[in-house]
Amino acid sequence: MSFPIAYGVTRDQAETIGSWWEDRRSIAQPSEFILGEGGKVLSATYSTGPVGRLMPEDALKLIGFIESQQATS
Repeated sequence: MSFPIAYGVTRDQAETIGSWWEDRRSIAQPSEFILGEGGKVLSATYSTGPVGRLMPEDALKLIGFIESQQATS
């Protein structure tokens, strides 16, 4: 990656990946990605507050679903 992960993301970097920037606290709200081979974005989740964050168990279920779909195509 060419930008910090989970810490120290600047407003310009947040805008590059489409994150919602909160001016009051000068932070980027969570932006979560599941990447496939070659860095292809298979899933993206953007939050504008505390609701809607991707939980680890949900990420694993989604990865399993994506893999099962790829196996059948």
